[in-house]
Amino acid sequence: MGFEYLKALHIIFIVTWFAGLFYIVRLFIYQTETLEKPLEEQKILKPQLDLMAKRLWLGITWPSAVLTLIFGFWVLSYRWGYLELGFMHAKLGFVFLLYLYHFKCHQIFKQLQKGVSKWSSTQLRIWNEAATVLLFAIVFLIVLKNLLDMVWGIVGLLVLSGLLMAGIKLYKRRRQRN
Repeated sequence: MGFEYLKALHIIFIVTWFAGLFYIVRLFIYQTETLEKPLEEQKILKPQLDLMAKRLWLGITWPSAVLTLIFGFWVLSYRWGYLELGFMHAKLGFVFLLYLYHFKCHQIFKQLQKGVSKWSSTQLRIWNEAATVLLFAIVFLIVLKNLLDMVWGIVGLLVLSGLLMAGIKLYKRRRQRN
């Protein structure tokens, strides 16, 4: 298979993986909030949210994570020289963190499927933004291919993280007023 086709498939599965990661944590928030509702509402909402989470997690997110990894290594096999460059070490470090994030989401998924919520909805909203920060870091590193630009990128990530935290706090205040 040609390099450009492999790269296209790698990017497609990155997109579907991130879509799954972003949406699964939203479902975690809904599942957690459902567990705080009266029992009659829980009986209606919990089975539906559990089914949605299961289909998303096992049918889209996990397969996308695996295919991203396979196509990523395949693409890298065409560019082994990149492994000597600092930006690629940093990018692969962020990708490793993304897989750790994925595995932690799997742990949360299994707990919520059992009706156990160890995180508040606010904590899950903050957790959801971690994937956003990792996405920014990975994309900027692979596009810019420069560690000096990465320093500016990290500064940008810190600013982005601060803005996301402020947005979450504003949302929480607004929600509490309503």
